[in-house]
Amino acid sequence: MQKVFLSVIIPAYDEEKRIPQTLLAIDKYLSVQKYSCEILVVDSGSSDKTAFVVNNLTKLIKNLRLINLPENRGKGWAVTQGMLASSGKYRLFTDADNSTSIEHFSKMQPFLEQGYDIVIGSRALRESVIAVPQSLFKRLLGKAGNLFIQLVAVWGIWDTQCGFKVFEEKAANDIFSRLTIPGWGFDVETLAIARLRGYKIKEMPVRWVNDPLSHVTARSYFQVLFETMKVRLNLLRKKYD
Repeated sequence: MQKVFLSVIIPAYDEEKRIPQTLLAIDKYLSVQKYSCEILVVDSGSSDKTAFVVNNLTKLIKNLRLINLPENRGKGWAVTQGMLASSGKYRLFTDADNSTSIEHFSKMQPFLEQGYDIVIGSRALRESVIAVPQSLFKRLLGKAGNLFIQLVAVWGIWDTQCGFKVFEEKAANDIFSRLTIPGWGFDVETLAIARLRGYKIKEMPVRWVNDPLSHVTARSYFQVLFETMKVRLNLLRKKYD
């Protein structure tokens, strides 16, 4: 497998309507960069034409690849497959709805060059910009959930769930090969493993746009909290050592 500087991983489930615009925006940004790159869409057994749409776009976007998974086992499972199948020195996963622009990667690069192993986008810092907010109910759930996550698994990170995170190659392979949670709580698990194994994490403010068609529901928040307890148990049982 040919090595590249940046791999962009996009988990996708029933994203035929949103994925074209996102891929074109990412390609537009990457096509003018001086470094080599690849884009991997990981389709989790979509019931719509996501795979068909992405396959057609490979004719237009030369560095685009599609990974077809037979079933939807969760966002975490899709991101894991993409991370371990990619070849980038740096591996960034981002959401199919393009809620955080790929242009934020240029702001992450200085932190990677300073020696950080992981840089994560955050909607919760003072400099963060929420262009289109979530509902009040979701915002309250998110804030309460983050306090729980910090107390139980990952202290000092104010937004574990933003879908825009970049990992240095060694960190990506080490962390994602140990992942046990395939669902929404995988973000918490990746950061908990990273902390445990001594990787340097930088939380960086981003501009974020909520998409009303988001797959994240109130039930998803409670799933994250339940899976955070699993992470805590795994830490106590030294499952990640």
